[in-house]
Amino acid sequence: MYGIVNKAIEDLVTSHFGADKWNAVKEKSGVDVEFFISNEPYNDDITFKLAGAASEVLDMPIGDVLIAFGEWWVLKTGKEKYGGLMEAGGANLKEFLENLPVFHNRIMLIYPKLTPPEFRVSHVSPNSINVHYFSKRQGLQEFVRGLLSGLGKLYNTPVEIELLQSRTAGDDHEIFKVSW
Repeated sequence: MYGIVNKAIEDLVTSHFGADKWNAVKEKSGVDVEFFISNEPYNDDITFKLAGAASEVLDMPIGDVLIAFGEWWVLKTGKEKYGGLMEAGGANLKEFLENLPVFHNRIMLIYPKLTPPEFRVSHVSPNSINVHYFSKRQGLQEFVRGLLSGLGKLYNTPVEIELLQSRTAGDDHEIFKVSW
């Protein structure tokens, strides 16, 4: 993953829990990187180690850490780093989710070495949509839930997110039903 992801984890921990907690997360994780360069690729293991260490240091289940990080990614990192792209995604939550399958095509112009997930949508109705999440990376299901929750908050639209299928249950991808 790119450094921007690891930097966002640092920003989330630091702003909610303080620099001391971030230093404890870094120490616990064994990650010996002084600072993350946003547009440089890093091994995925670094990100997973940081998330796992944050779970332990903050005494939060890893799923809660990933959800919080997903929300932070949308509400803070996404708005600051990709404001124009986020705004171009749609005027409301439904439009953004309908356009989600092409979002990473635009991001790949910024980060050419990106290995992005793939999103597809189905069962589009006036008050819900199914979001299909395909990724080579395992273990990010709750991060995606956080992203979807963060999008609801971004668009000031309360959402319910239901996991319809999951790779942990033997399926080949996750499907989230997002209702508003």
